[in-house]
Amino acid sequence: MGNKPTIAISHLGCEKNRIDSEHMLGLLAKAGYPVDNDEELADYVIVNTCSFIQAAREESVRTLVELAEANKKIIISGCMAQHFQDELLTELPEAVAIVGTGDYQKIVEIVERVETGERVKEVSTDPTFIADENLPRYRTTSEGVAYLRVAEGCDYRCAFCIIPHLRGDQRSRSIESIVAEARQLASQGVQELILISQITTNYGLDLYGEPKLAELLRALAEVDIPWIRVHYAYPTGLTPKVIEAIRESPNVLPYLDLPLQHSHPDILRGMNRPWQGRVNDGIIERIKQAIPNAVLRTTFIVGFPGETEEHFSHLLEFVKRHEFDHVGVFTFSAEEGTAAFDLPDPVPQAIMDERRERLMLTQQPISERKNQAYIGQTVDVLIEQENPETGELIGRSARFSPEVDGLVYVTGEAILGAIVPVRITAADTYDLYGEIV
Repeated sequence: MGNKPTIAISHLGCEKNRIDSEHMLGLLAKAGYPVDNDEELADYVIVNTCSFIQAAREESVRTLVELAEANKKIIISGCMAQHFQDELLTELPEAVAIVGTGDYQKIVEIVERVETGERVKEVSTDPTFIADENLPRYRTTSEGVAYLRVAEGCDYRCAFCIIPHLRGDQRSRSIESIVAEARQLASQGVQELILISQITTNYGLDLYGEPKLAELLRALAEVDIPWIRVHYAYPTGLTPKVIEAIRESPNVLPYLDLPLQHSHPDILRGMNRPWQGRVNDGIIERIKQAIPNAVLRTTFIVGFPGETEEHFSHLLEFVKRHEFDHVGVFTFSAEEGTAAFDLPDPVPQAIMDERRERLMLTQQPISERKNQAYIGQTVDVLIEQENPETGELIGRSARFSPEVDGLVYVTGEAILGAIVPVRITAADTYDLYGEIV
């Protein structure tokens, strides 16, 4: 048997995609393949693509074209591979394999087949696979952080979203499986665990007949990890039982990522999220009352077909009224295969961009005021990076989730992956500054 080819992975897209990349790396390393993060030195480059919105697809295509021009043998995996499998095989002769979202666990066998000269297309039309704690995994995050997938797929059919078409219906892992993986990660020194799925508040519905997020959080409270953060919590799923579990589990952070998308009932109806319009105001007030120290992040879509200036003004007032800690804003992207693709009354891109800018400008002083309230306080910070030139440390407080929120710039000495007390001395719109005490 000759030497095995060297493989690199180019990871694009969300943290759900990142976990798929980490499992592919783990499987390849276990099978004895040399894995290199330098694409130039690799024999094969796996491009784990994103297909959520137009901008993500464009980034994926740019990456693929650059690698093709460098004469790399490319294995295309992820959402774009699931979405445009035939087009990619036709357009990119350099693509030696296409791997669907429910097939990445076969990566070793796929590489073996490619090595024999076969051009492989391995795409399940209805993905059903979900990895558990037994599938090898090589983490690509900083020492102290790990994402933990509690479920895959989605049963909702929001008009703007292609995800259920690409990743299938919801399938949850058992509480025992999730806790077992959390313990593995704790033994590796992980300080922060971020629970992800398409709708984390629906966790367990398919498996147990009812959502079991509260029970999962209480089980994870027994694991020796200081911070547990919940992403993608739909407001309707934040029942009194879930709120109580967050409040009573000392390592579950009072951080809630609520993907609200809009505030106006007309737009929410168009988005096929009418249930949300009935609960927006009430549930946010209920969360704030039940968890006074709650950190609330949300995302909105501006420019959904039919959105008028009146609808948008409703959203602006909603943001002013609720004073979220962190807000992300996207412009609507018409995705073929979704219900919103053919909707009448499209909003011109220039108006979408202008609305996005106005919403961000409305949020910025709110974010800055929230940050400045921490000046003079001492907060725990997870140290993740060091600037080799200045020695300055960079980390995050419990208020900031990786990659989507702000950072804390720290002076003093600490080891990477440690949680240390930091006195906050300054703040701006997005970041905090302080010194280790």
